[in-house]
Amino acid sequence: MLKEEIITYAYLILYIALSSGQIFFNKWVLSSKEINFPYPLGLTLLHMVFSSVLCFVLTKGFKILKVEEGMTLEIYTTSVVPIGAMFAMTLWLGNTAYLYISVAFAQMLKAIMPVAVFILGVAAGLEVMSCRMLLIMSVISFGVLVASYGEINISWIGVVYQMGGVVGEALRLIFMEILVKRKGFKLNPISLMYYVSPCSALCLFIPWLFLEKPKMDAHRMWNLQPVVLTLNSLCTFALNLSVFLVISHTSALTIRVAGVVKDWVVVLVSALLFADTKLTAINLLGYGISIAGVAAYNNHKLKRETSRNIADDSQDAKTIPMNTSLNQNR
Repeated sequence: MLKEEIITYAYLILYIALSSGQIFFNKWVLSSKEINFPYPLGLTLLHMVFSSVLCFVLTKGFKILKVEEGMTLEIYTTSVVPIGAMFAMTLWLGNTAYLYISVAFAQMLKAIMPVAVFILGVAAGLEVMSCRMLLIMSVISFGVLVASYGEINISWIGVVYQMGGVVGEALRLIFMEILVKRKGFKLNPISLMYYVSPCSALCLFIPWLFLEKPKMDAHRMWNLQPVVLTLNSLCTFALNLSVFLVISHTSALTIRVAGVVKDWVVVLVSALLFADTKLTAINLLGYGISIAGVAAYNNHKLKRETSRNIADDSQDAKTIPMNTSLNQNR
């Protein structure tokens, strides 16, 4: 028992460290004052190609990891492709935002995510508007507004990029929910990477070809720090793998709490690592308010999922005796 708890805590610490570290690593690579590789499209494309190749090698070559079966062409084209496209959009715009705003402020803006997910969920018929949810969304929005008001060096271009990334991530989560609820197809993080990464790579390749490749050719940036970029891509893959390990050893509540802890780690540590990060009392107050709203949202979602699972279990319990009696009659 003690050994299992130690392993669980180790996975959680690994997830928080990798998730926070990846954000700092991306900022470090993109920053003009550090590695100076100002090509977020190219960096994100490299991540997706790396993940695609590594997933294929580990699942089909060495067969260390297992991919869930049951994928059809219809599911891939109607669900996986939109998920892959939105994932590409999220990473591209989110990484681009680091060129204009600090890591801490980008993280504060990400707190608006539940609001975007809820609004799109209502539009898609997956969520129901209620006074409780309206209050939670208002608290989160107010907190983000306060945090933005307290930002000293605000760049509206960076804010637009970050908000675009938030919308992309919200759409990705909506498509994921549609895939699970309406089509009854679940994917673990490894299977998701296996199917989604190639699609995301293709979605990124087309704009990269026209937007960044000419700039890279002009500035001769092809041979810049290959070891650093490889390590950066490896860190991204390790992060996705850690998500798989955490989910397989903990509950939905644990991963959400770990996410909130990670957010605070990123905000506070970035102030120590990067010169462009200057936190104010208003920043932290606003972020604290929004995180309280996010915690309330996560709690609400978790209770709803638990009640739904209990209802499904009780329904299964009712059908088992009926099936048994039918078999006995035969």
